Order: sequence, then structure tokens, then C-alpha cells
Amino acid sequence: MTGPVHASVSQSSAAWPEPVPVVSHVGTADPVVFVTIDDGWNHDPAAAKLLLDRRVPASLFLLPGAYSYDDGYFRTLLNNGPVRVENHSVSHPDLSTLDAAGQRAEICGARDQHLAKFGDSPRLLRPPYGTYSETTRTTARACGAEALVTWTYDLTTWGTDPVPVPRLKAGDIILLHFNGTVEGDLRRVLDAAAAAGLKPAPLREYIGRW
Repeated sequence: MTGPVHASVSQSSAAWPEPVPVVSHVGTADPVVFVTIDDGWNHDPAAAKLLLDRRVPASLFLLPGAYSYDDGYFRTLLNNGPVRVENHSVSHPDLSTLDAAGQRAEICGARDQHLAKFGDSPRLLRPPYGTYSETTRTTARACGAEALVTWTYDLTTWGTDPVPVPRLKAGDIILLHFNGTVEGDLRRVLDAAAAAGLKPAPLREYIGRW
């Protein structure tokens, strides 16, 4: 599954604050891909071990509720590996259906909770379902985000059959979820990246170069 049709890199100077760019693929000649994992409800120890053993600089787009009952899982990943926690809203709504105040509560609210819990303010926003409006882009900037990130491929296994992994290219952004298949999905992505001569890289660092 490819990213949303409207999820290209774009930027406008008409609004204030300046809307963040929308990124579904990173333009880079470096042999890298970007692993992103959403939500955070399934605290799979095998997935955590794989992330730490392989030193995967994954971007974790977490919901505050997913760590409110047990933050130790993500603290271990943050303290012992190169992962980063990023913004995925407070309650996973379709942000494009909310007014400016509602979007600000979701985006800034998640930022504040992540900062209070982990001591690091998110720099990237992934809108739930990949849907957003121009208000989302300006609100993201007001809440400290540098970019709105969608994806190149969603390789999450939702049913019984894994999604076929395409031949990955430099700059691809891979979407996974913390569900019951996350360890297997992550392993398939890492193997496919290696087969293509690519390695995972920190998304925040690359977007920060723009």
C-alpha cells in the first residue's frame, strides 16, 4: 500500500505560521530507508529486542494512551537505542475534520505529554490515517513540528497474510504499527532493506537538513 495520494512534499508561504512540508519520501542519494512505527498499543518484547539488537533508528509515532499504563517499554528503547518518539496526536482522530482549536489540542497536547514523559519534544507529526488539512500543517508548525510525515509504503500485516515488500529505494518511508505482527513485519523490512543495499537512518535528522 502506498502513501496517500496527497502526501507529497509541499510547502506554501501564504499562511501564518508557515505550514510545515508534507513528506512521504525523503529526497536523498544516501543508501537509506526510514522505519516508522505507529500507535504503541502492543508492547512486544521481541520487537524491542530486534530494534535494540539491530540498533534501528526508528521513529515511533506514539499515542499518549499507549504508554500511560506502562512507559517502561518505550523508556528502555529510548535509553538504550537510537529511536525517537514523535507526534501522532492525543486520541487518533481524523485531524482534517477538526477546527483549529481541536487540532491544536490534539497536536500540542500530544507534544506536551511526550515532553513530560520522555524529556524530548517531538519534531515530526504523523496525522492519523494520513489525512490532514492546511490547518493541520500550520498547527503542526505552531506546536513545534518541522514536518508532517506520511509514508511511501504501509507494510503492516493486519490479517493473516503479510503485505508483499516491494524493492525498496533510497529515501523510502516505511509505516509499521505496534500490533501483534510488528516483530515479523520489522524483520521483513530490515531484510528487504539489506537486500536493496540500504540501511535504516534517523528520519528526524534527515528532515532537519532541509
